[in-house]
Amino acid sequence: MELAHSLLLNEEAYNQLGEFQKAEFIFEWLRFLEKLLPVTSRADVREKQKKLAEQLISLLNSSPGPPTRRLIAKNLAILYSIGDAFSVYQTVDKCNELIRSKDDSPSYLPTKLAAVVCLGYLYKKLGRILGNSFTDTVGNVLKAVKNAESQGRYEIMLSLQNILNGLGAAATPCHRDIYKAARSCLTDRSMAVRCAAAKCLLELQKEAAFMWSTDLDSVATLCFKSFDGSNYDVRIAVSKLLGTVLARAVTCKQATASARQNVRKISLDEAMELLGTGFLRGSSGFLRAGGDILKGISSVSRDIRVGVTQAYVVFVSTLGRQWLERNFSSLLSHILDLVSQSHPKAIQTQMDAICCRRCISFILRATVGGLLGEKAQIAAAKEICQAIWKLKKVVDVVMSDGNLETRIGTTDVTASQHVLVCVLHELGSLVHGLGTTAAPLLQDSSTGVLDAVISVILHPSISVRLAAAWCLRCIAVALPSYVSPLLDRCIERLSALKSSPEAVTGYSFAVAALLGAVKHCPLGIPHGKGKVIMTVAEDLLCSASQNSRISIQRTQAGWLLVASLMTLGPAVVQHYLPRMLLLWKCVFPLSPKDLETERTRGDSFTWQVTLEGRAGALCAIKTFVSYCGGLLTDEVIQRLLPPLPCAVDLLTRLPSIHKMYGNALKTPAMTYRHRLYELLALLPPKTYEERFCAILKELVADFTATDNQMAACTFLLPPLCHQDDLLLLGPFLQETDHRFIEEQLLLGSNIAGGSLEYDPYSIYEKAAEGDSVPKPLPPALSVISAAVRLFGVMFSHVAESQRLQVLDKLLASIKQTKGARQQTVQLNIVSAFSSFLKHLASCKGSLGPEEVRRPALTLVMGALESNNPLLRCAAAESLARLAQVVADSAFTAGLAQVSFDKLKSARDVVSRTGHSLALGSLYRYLGGIGSTQHLNACVGILYTLSQDNTSPDVQTWALHSLSLIIDSAGPLYHVHVEPTLSLVVMLLLTVPPAYAEVHQSLGRCLNALITTLGPELQGTKTAVSALRTSCLLGCAVMQDNPDCLVQAQAISCLQQLHMFAPRHVNLSSLVSCLCVNLCSSYLLLRRAVLACLRQLVQREAAEVSEHAVTFVKDCREDFTPEINIREVGLEGALLSLLDKELDQRLCQDIKETLSHMLTSVAVEKLSFWLKLCKDVLAASTDFTSVASVDTTQEEEGAKEDDDVLTSESDERSHPFTNPKWSTRVFAAECVCKIISHCENAGRTHFDITLAQERKQRDSRDDFLVLHLADLIRMAFMAATDHSDQLRLSGLQTLLVVVRKFASVPEPEFPGHVILEQYQANVGAALRPAFAPETPPDVTAKACQVCSAWIASGVVSDLNDLRRVHQLLISSLTKVQAGKEAQSQLYNESASTMEILAVLKAWAEVYIVAVEREKNQSDAHKQTLTITNSTDESYRDLTSSADGLLDLVQADLGTLSKLWLAALQDFALLTLPSEYASQLPVEGGAFYTAETIENARPHYHNSWALILYATALWLTSTGFLVVDPDEGVTNLSRPVTPTTMCQDSSSRAAVKSPEDVNTDIFHLILGISVEFLCSPRSDAAMENISACLHALQAFLDVPWPRSKIGGDQELGVELLNVLHRLILTRESPDIQLATLEVVRQILFAAQEHVREKRRSAEVDDGAAEKETLPEFGEGKDTGGLVPGKSLVFATLELCVCILVRQLPQLNPKVTGSPAVKAGKPQLLSESGSRLVSAALVILSDIPSVCSPEGSVSVLPTILYLIIGVLRETAVKLPDGQLPLTVAASLQALKGILSSPMARAEKSRTAWTELLRSALVTVLDCWDPVDGAQQELDEVNLLTAITVFILSTSPEVTTIECLQKRCIEKFKIALDSKDPVVQLKCYQLLLSIFQYPNKAVSYPYIHSLAPSIMRKLQETEKTKPENSAELQVIQEGIKVVAALIAIAEEEHRAYLVACLLPLLISFLLDENSLGSATNSARNLHEFALQNVMQIGPQYSSVFKKVMASSPTMKARLESAVKGNQESIKVKTTPKHAKNPGKSSSIQLKTNFL
Repeated sequence: MELAHSLLLNEEAYNQLGEFQKAEFIFEWLRFLEKLLPVTSRADVREKQKKLAEQLISLLNSSPGPPTRRLIAKNLAILYSIGDAFSVYQTVDKCNELIRSKDDSPSYLPTKLAAVVCLGYLYKKLGRILGNSFTDTVGNVLKAVKNAESQGRYEIMLSLQNILNGLGAAATPCHRDIYKAARSCLTDRSMAVRCAAAKCLLELQKEAAFMWSTDLDSVATLCFKSFDGSNYDVRIAVSKLLGTVLARAVTCKQATASARQNVRKISLDEAMELLGTGFLRGSSGFLRAGGDILKGISSVSRDIRVGVTQAYVVFVSTLGRQWLERNFSSLLSHILDLVSQSHPKAIQTQMDAICCRRCISFILRATVGGLLGEKAQIAAAKEICQAIWKLKKVVDVVMSDGNLETRIGTTDVTASQHVLVCVLHELGSLVHGLGTTAAPLLQDSSTGVLDAVISVILHPSISVRLAAAWCLRCIAVALPSYVSPLLDRCIERLSALKSSPEAVTGYSFAVAALLGAVKHCPLGIPHGKGKVIMTVAEDLLCSASQNSRISIQRTQAGWLLVASLMTLGPAVVQHYLPRMLLLWKCVFPLSPKDLETERTRGDSFTWQVTLEGRAGALCAIKTFVSYCGGLLTDEVIQRLLPPLPCAVDLLTRLPSIHKMYGNALKTPAMTYRHRLYELLALLPPKTYEERFCAILKELVADFTATDNQMAACTFLLPPLCHQDDLLLLGPFLQETDHRFIEEQLLLGSNIAGGSLEYDPYSIYEKAAEGDSVPKPLPPALSVISAAVRLFGVMFSHVAESQRLQVLDKLLASIKQTKGARQQTVQLNIVSAFSSFLKHLASCKGSLGPEEVRRPALTLVMGALESNNPLLRCAAAESLARLAQVVADSAFTAGLAQVSFDKLKSARDVVSRTGHSLALGSLYRYLGGIGSTQHLNACVGILYTLSQDNTSPDVQTWALHSLSLIIDSAGPLYHVHVEPTLSLVVMLLLTVPPAYAEVHQSLGRCLNALITTLGPELQGTKTAVSALRTSCLLGCAVMQDNPDCLVQAQAISCLQQLHMFAPRHVNLSSLVSCLCVNLCSSYLLLRRAVLACLRQLVQREAAEVSEHAVTFVKDCREDFTPEINIREVGLEGALLSLLDKELDQRLCQDIKETLSHMLTSVAVEKLSFWLKLCKDVLAASTDFTSVASVDTTQEEEGAKEDDDVLTSESDERSHPFTNPKWSTRVFAAECVCKIISHCENAGRTHFDITLAQERKQRDSRDDFLVLHLADLIRMAFMAATDHSDQLRLSGLQTLLVVVRKFASVPEPEFPGHVILEQYQANVGAALRPAFAPETPPDVTAKACQVCSAWIASGVVSDLNDLRRVHQLLISSLTKVQAGKEAQSQLYNESASTMEILAVLKAWAEVYIVAVEREKNQSDAHKQTLTITNSTDESYRDLTSSADGLLDLVQADLGTLSKLWLAALQDFALLTLPSEYASQLPVEGGAFYTAETIENARPHYHNSWALILYATALWLTSTGFLVVDPDEGVTNLSRPVTPTTMCQDSSSRAAVKSPEDVNTDIFHLILGISVEFLCSPRSDAAMENISACLHALQAFLDVPWPRSKIGGDQELGVELLNVLHRLILTRESPDIQLATLEVVRQILFAAQEHVREKRRSAEVDDGAAEKETLPEFGEGKDTGGLVPGKSLVFATLELCVCILVRQLPQLNPKVTGSPAVKAGKPQLLSESGSRLVSAALVILSDIPSVCSPEGSVSVLPTILYLIIGVLRETAVKLPDGQLPLTVAASLQALKGILSSPMARAEKSRTAWTELLRSALVTVLDCWDPVDGAQQELDEVNLLTAITVFILSTSPEVTTIECLQKRCIEKFKIALDSKDPVVQLKCYQLLLSIFQYPNKAVSYPYIHSLAPSIMRKLQETEKTKPENSAELQVIQEGIKVVAALIAIAEEEHRAYLVACLLPLLISFLLDENSLGSATNSARNLHEFALQNVMQIGPQYSSVFKKVMASSPTMKARLESAVKGNQESIKVKTTPKHAKNPGKSSSIQLKTNFL
């Protein structure tokens, strides 16, 4: 194929190819040429033009296929437009000559067609350059039309369209001729020709004014004729033509009209009248309709009606949105007139009426719903309301007129009913779409929407009553706050007007519809409503028999209410279950005998009532079973069953009752059947086994009933066919935008579409997806479909022997019938059988023995050769399922063989299609029919069939079957891939485009082949590359196909290719193809485009976006997208598409695509994305009267707010016009996502200084913080909208913004944060959410924002904070008001949610206030230690923190009670279900017993912070309850807001404060332990940490500590729970918090032990000291029992933490060869903190033990502490200590100085253990495995020093140990590292000064000489740097200390040694100036020491001075020099003892 890529055709390569490859080669070359020519230079083209033209023209003669001829034509046109145009005339003549040729043979046809296509493209491209030649050409082409066959007519029409397009107005002379030719083609028998003619005429009307003026009527009539017998594509094309022409006629300018006198402008009314004529009279025109009218037959076929309906929509859409806004009322009145009494013929039968109503609804939905923005929709809703009022008046007049003679009246009423149904449905849909934005519409009293709807509930027509009820339901779903009031209103009217039949049914419909709406309203309705409705229902049922006039209505209404009540779900229904079961039991007679007597007793009317009641009862139970599965326990099922046998018996007697009492019972009997079948299908078949026979008989009778003439194939079969096979049946079963009206054409003319009046019970059901209203079928059809379902369920449970009888019976009944009846019966039976096989397969049952297979097979095979294609599809599916159920390979092979034989012999289309699909289906279910030769045989046969060009149907089915086989065969198919691909491409190149269905099947084959090849397509081998090229070539052919569904196939093939071989798919051309089809009028094409886009943007979002913009910029005029990609990019285009799109699945795809794009590129294209979101959100501000800001705020605040609040008044063209609320919600969600992506992208986005710097450096950089104003503005706009959903999103956005930006400082005002300037906006955004009428969920969210805002610390000024704080106070007041004050609009759980949100918000604020105060008091302590003055700024700070605490303090009394009440509720709700009986009957403080389930999630959401806040409050009061009356909240009963305010006398006996505290203690501890015991894996970390912090705060108070200390079991349990928490949660913060709680528990135990010891001492007096009982764990044995011992539990926990951080500590691990004792390591910061915390706990353990107990635990503790020291003793620069080392030394000191070491009982054991520990420390120096350890000697020396100084002397004074210690110090003194020397001196100093001489003297004796020696050495080498200087200074300090300690006789010697040393460091005045810093410092230090020593030991001093004159002189000059320097400068602050600050006072002083 690479050889095809050249400018001229490579004829050499071409001639070597086979016939088929030549076609491929040519196509590839032409494709390449089309891309190459426009980018080749003119000169090059001209040079080769002649040759190229010759090659292209010669191709015309080679019979090119449709795609090839189009490309030849395009290339010729491009060639002449770029090169010289003079030779084009020869080409035109050549084409004309080919067309004139007399050769009519089929082989010459492609050449003629190619010439036609060529002319079209030449004229389109070159237009007027071709001068006047066009008249001849057009004449020639039009002549050819007359005797052309359909392909020729099709191509000629399209060619004429191109010629007209190219010539424009120049073609006027030919317009009339073309018009005439196109007219005849518009009613052609070939549908493709009709479509082409419509396109041609659409082009013609652009210039031919006569089409929309003088000939307008005939154009319209022509279009109506064209609709007759049309298919979907024709209707789309012709309606586009008709709509456009009419729109043109209405809008044509007067100016042009005066220029051409003959043009008349028609008025809007005339245009609509024309359409109306078509709608009402069809194609028969004005005159011929008369005869039909007289005969009284309806002559308008449905397809004309549907076509005209689509034309209406095109007409309005073409005129546009603004036109519609202006002319809506006239459009509405015209459309409604179509179904009004002025045209009785259109609605004379119910079927016609339903059909017309659907059409009207469709027009309204597509125009009002599709074109108008929210503001205009509200205006439209008002218009519709006016229409309802007008109609209502007419009805009222008629109804009030008592004179029954005025017969006309009733027709008025009946006729107005259809208009009312249409307007009510539209009003409902409008409000439903508007959601809560419709609130102003409903509040507008002048319109009176609700009154209007409720007023027509009493209409005499049942359809109107149902429509009004449905409309109310839509209003309720849109505005949940109306559900409750509407229910009240309807129930009240229902009770008041119980004696009016209309009122009873109407209001019961309304109540049922409203109950159906509740499941769509998350906030629910008050629980009590259910009770009221149940009572009303019972009342209606009981009173039904009192008044025979309304018995039926009351019965129906009663059961309808019960049934609709069931939709409220198990939580509500369980309360009414006994009452409902009682009603159910009473409705059927108890025994067959009663049934018999009943039959003989009644009359027709009583039977109607009875059947109505029983059907209603069955329906109620059915609803119960399907909605309340949770309540279906065995016990309930047992109570449901008794009436069933009787119900079945009644079913069997229905025919005889029907005969006895006549036709009045027909419908009630059908309804009864339907209901019973539905219920049985839902119940387990086991429950009614004994009635199987009776039911089966009835089912068979239903399938074969003689009076049932309705063919229900389009309802029964599609669900039973495989979804993929339905594609074979053309577009009518596929989803389209016109599905709502197109559906009616499926049904055949004698069946009406579904409609609500057929089954009032569906009023509370959910409408099927895509429908705005439920559309139940007529009773006769619904019975059949219910019977089919039941047969499927039941027959799988019937005994196999019985199956045979039934099947034989069914077969016999098919044979007995004839003609159309036979088809109906066959259809019912096959449907039932298919349903059975489906069930059998799903429950893995078996069909039964050989005998059963035979009739089954006969049944299926008969249907496989039926004339009905749907039936063939279902039969093929059943055949495959049959094989699947039988699961016998021989049987399967036999089936396949039957089909093979049939296909070889049969020639008729029916058999060939049916059997070819059967092969594919068999393959699909049995994955490769056993063996490969079968596969070969199948493929061979299907190849042959797919090339049968005499029958496109056979090709379509065969290719579809082939695609199934390719899909199912998988890798087995590899051998066939190449030939199949060649076949597919060959067919694509040759099958005429008019056979779109063949192309669709080819597309499915190609898709399956690409999937089969999969990732292999990336290969580089020539074979793979050839396959890949063929795939791409196939896709290219399909992309050029005029059929939209084929283009959709092409896109999904390219999508697959892109997935497997992305490098080989040209992304830019794919994206441009997607952009062109983004707004296609075909739903499936749009879906394919978005599915593809969604995949592309996951991988390369940025590229896709760029390609789209580039494509739109480059593309020429011929692409004018509806959506402006140029301005708003692909992302903006998708957003506006999301706004217009009505298909839910597509909307979901758009959202996902945008989310992927946002994830990939939002951070890079930040401004662009934010602008998009802002445009969408701001587009609606003209509509929202945004909440204004309080004028009481300061001026500047108000000013700022005004900026924010005024909407942009400039009317610049907005990229988004009035987007829907759902789109705005999506935009707000996008903003939140953008913020989180920016957070992941780096801190710069949240640091304004950094962001501004980076922005200055590179202006292309963009950061989120720079857009803060926009973020706030967007959040504000959303939060103050009318739409509640949007308000929630806006508040969420605000919350995110506050949380993320709270700490960003404002660089211009230090000490302030950037958010501070927006406080007025935040306040203004929050205020509306606290208005009384706001829904609770919005208020709850706003509370969260309030608390986040106050807690964020953005606002420091209390007065500013008060505004937001005030909002929280208002909510708190609402909470205090108690249950009585709660709104009755929503379920009680909604107020639970709101109350808990308020309490949680307060809790958060309180927690923050307390934390701030704590931080400040810490800071205050520090400031006091550093400086004694109080700083100004500090004062500010404290004031704000104290202030915040003060703000909360005022309400703390109330809050604490409410918090405790909420915690008590939560505790009750977390009890396991077995304690349910113990829960309070009336519920808790904030929940009611009935709504307990709904309340749970709200408590789970908020308990943790409330717990923490309560703990903090208790901490602050120290558990001291101040006022007994106030504080003792009687906790044995929940504290309800209502009881809180009562005085104590009215309560039960008051508890003592101790009891109250104990209750609170157990409540808090219980909740915490229960939660921490097993936090769910999804438990939020905040909850766990809040819980731990609560425990910490709790244990800060002595009283709870004493409780825990005194109850060891409790302590152990707590520790075990905490241990588990550490094991399951990795977060360091949580582990640290846990350790803090552990420390406090241990502290509590310490206090307890200490207290016991103290009291024992006091009691026993000092005399009996020896016999004191031992307190602490381990008693006198030292044993610790795991599980009972606190110490053991603590140790476990600490070991867990330590071993996790330092696995080497685990002796098991270290012992194993895998782990060597490695070098010490530095832990992470969090790891170090954890280890340190654990060590602190370890060191406290001994104090809780008895002496013996302490001996048991000591080895473990020492091992761990020294282990940590050893493993983490890393050398750090500057001699710092790692945190862990500091902690382990601290812990070691704590242990060594423990009183247990000295207690007599444990002393000896401790001494031995401590010696061993010291040995371990000393051993750390020894090399391990010959390698020297890299430990820090300093740390180990410090440890030794700690041992020496902290233990009793007997531990360290053993000679061997002492020797080793001294040895270590000696080594350290000789170290080269000054840091080590320095530390060594410091440690020795502390040892030398130790008071016990037995300890210090050996060290002095051993080490003092070497210290002196080292110091004397430094005389010669002066210090180089400060480190060495410090060493010398420390050395001198040590010697000075020695002098002080030494005995008198040695002291003189020491002084004599030291003085010369010091004097040698002194400098004289000359050298002082030039000396280094170190020398100067040393000089000063020495001089100071000399000055000190001199006076102290004056005698020695004088002696030394006298003995050495040089020394004396040196000292004198130094003193003099020092005085000089003092004079020069004022006294310098000399380092006063610089050594002191660097002593080992690091973190803690260990010594």
